[in-house]
Amino acid sequence: AQCVLRLLRRFRVPLCCSRVHVVLPAQLHIAQPFLSVASDIHPLCSFHFLTPFPGSFSPYWESIFFSPPPPQNYIFSSAFSFILSLALTERIKPEALSECLYDWLGYHRREDSVIAVDGKTIRGSKGASHKAYHVVSAFAAENQLVLSEIVTDEKSNEITAVPELLDSLNIENSIVTADAMSCQKEIIRRIRAGTADYVIGLKGNQPALLEDISLYFEHFSEELPNFETRVKDHGRIEKRDYRLLPDLSWLPQRAEWDGLQAAGMVTATISRGGKTTTDTRYFLSSITDVERFAYAVRKHRSIENQLHWCLDVIFHEDGSRACKDMSPLNLNVLRKTALALCKNADFGRRISIQKKRFAAALNPLRLLDILFG
Repeated sequence: AQCVLRLLRRFRVPLCCSRVHVVLPAQLHIAQPFLSVASDIHPLCSFHFLTPFPGSFSPYWESIFFSPPPPQNYIFSSAFSFILSLALTERIKPEALSECLYDWLGYHRREDSVIAVDGKTIRGSKGASHKAYHVVSAFAAENQLVLSEIVTDEKSNEITAVPELLDSLNIENSIVTADAMSCQKEIIRRIRAGTADYVIGLKGNQPALLEDISLYFEHFSEELPNFETRVKDHGRIEKRDYRLLPDLSWLPQRAEWDGLQAAGMVTATISRGGKTTTDTRYFLSSITDVERFAYAVRKHRSIENQLHWCLDVIFHEDGSRACKDMSPLNLNVLRKTALALCKNADFGRRISIQKKRFAAALNPLRLLDILFG
């Protein structure tokens, strides 16, 4: 509060501008008693918007603007927005913020879409009282939107977090994909309880099952239905061969895995600079069509390439030093929301997300195109 008063005096802001109204949605709960920075707090069903775009005083803290600042008070408004953002992001409950923003976006997931589940550690969030937060996200691959997320203290807790995350979502008629860490009977049971299909990675955490399936593919893969893709990009040629085994009547463990209908194998052959590498992965699936299986495996990569990579490279999330209270988690929610808005914004021609953010920082009309276009 003292910082705000000093700014008011320094920039000689008229007294009528010194009353600041903080607009919060009714669902947004303050985790701790809110500092008396603002004179009034009005619970509303919607708010102007908080958006992590360029223009803040620090590269790692995103300014939160509750209304467009008047030109004559732009410096004060930017400075006050920055200070206010620190107070709010430390105290708002991230679960409520995420739910509120998802409702505000109003995206509708189509049936038979892919929901990719994976975790990412916010490396800069480690504080004196806690380890770096590990956030497990459910990502709608077609919409390029995070449906929900749940926080764990470390990556090993992801196994217990995924069932809770699935219970909070409507996954009916979708395909849930996850890596081998989620290859657990309880997780698959929760997916089937939500009337969804699944494609789950299979690795050494299920050694007996992996050995049986890999041996079968080793001897009989040529007889199975397959689907091939070939991509030439970034100086490399990538060929992927998808094979699906729909008859698992011979597998002793089949009854232990709810809805298990098929086992899949993906062989990736990558040629770059005269060198060729081959990688083989195995999957458990409730899908028996090889093309749908291939589609789900390809779409699962979007959570790494189009979410986690963008958070690190475009928004520099791992470089952020925000670690106090709820701030790293709330900023993670805001970055994901801004990323979804930028990806779906239409500027009439194809430009990068970085350029869209820069345009929004320079031109308020561009910012409105992103927020409401």
